[in-house]
Amino acid sequence: MNLKEKSITFKPLYSLKHSLIDVHFSKNSDDFVVREKPLYEFSGKGEHLILHINKKDLTTNEALGILSQASGVKIRDFGYAGLKDKQGLTFQYISMPKKFESFLGNFSHPKLKILESFVHDNKLRIGHLKGNSFFIRLKKVLASDALKLQQALINLDQQGFPNYFGYQRFGKFKENYKEGLEILRGKKMKNVKMKEFLLSAFQSELFNRYLSKRVQLSHFVNDFNEKELRQIYDISKDEAKDLKKQDNFFKLLKGEVLGHYPFGKCFLCEDLQTEMKRFCARDITPMGLLIGYKAYEVAKGLALHLENEIFKDAMEFKSQMQGSRRFMWSYLEELKWRYDEKKAHFCMEFFLQKGSYATVVLEEILHKDLFE
Repeated sequence: MNLKEKSITFKPLYSLKHSLIDVHFSKNSDDFVVREKPLYEFSGKGEHLILHINKKDLTTNEALGILSQASGVKIRDFGYAGLKDKQGLTFQYISMPKKFESFLGNFSHPKLKILESFVHDNKLRIGHLKGNSFFIRLKKVLASDALKLQQALINLDQQGFPNYFGYQRFGKFKENYKEGLEILRGKKMKNVKMKEFLLSAFQSELFNRYLSKRVQLSHFVNDFNEKELRQIYDISKDEAKDLKKQDNFFKLLKGEVLGHYPFGKCFLCEDLQTEMKRFCARDITPMGLLIGYKAYEVAKGLALHLENEIFKDAMEFKSQMQGSRRFMWSYLEELKWRYDEKKAHFCMEFFLQKGSYATVVLEEILHKDLFE
């Protein structure tokens, strides 16, 4: 990615090849429901209170503001495992000091309910969740489109999906990453949280661009012969053969960084045949780069060449970001769907590991930007 370019807004490539499915989706509390799944059972002892809350059309920070006003707990003393969208009906866990629990008996709010409480040893931190379950209702769905939706879900359930960052990182006009780049170039920003968010938007933009390049490669491997692949990617005959041998849609590269799925240590792909079997068994996944000084950076060969196309110009800023690796390929779990032809409603439910976005899955299925 040339950081000097005045680029057209980037759009990630889809892995599925069907045409656009034209249905109505509105991110409201009836049609979009998120339920957080904790990473572990709460201990039943300790100095912290865990609240299981249900919020409607509120951000997590807005919910914390309401709880702070009602309980007297300072915002910084609350803990949570993940931020939840404003639009929709969301269930999540919040921690607070146990000594403030007396407010529970009188708490009432039209958009926020406390469903249950637990005692626990420690404050919740970002990432202390297994993942989220989603319910999504689509409307104005023709019977013919319901069949296309069903087939798309079957395909994604079988092959997995590209784990792009969702629109939440990039802002209404998808330009948060440009603000992040300006900060890296020296622009001052006093708000530390906003600064970190904009830097993460820059990292996320580059991650998405690299993942899209890998989705493109996977399509090319399916669509072109060995000779053509060698010309496109300047690779050897053996490398082209290794790519063509892979039945899975998303192609692994010898020399790229892999990780245990969904979370685990990074390592280099050295024995491609062995790692392909583990990838197909969903034990491991390719790991994309979130640029920074702590990121695992030892890719080789074609993987390194493709990474350089995206990340090379940004390497001068590496010391200003912590960095890491993030899984590029993810999977639907506990998938269900149903179609009500009379109402023209199509409902789907699935679980995603933390770090995956339901809106990314939905855009892959519908083949359109939900918020354009």
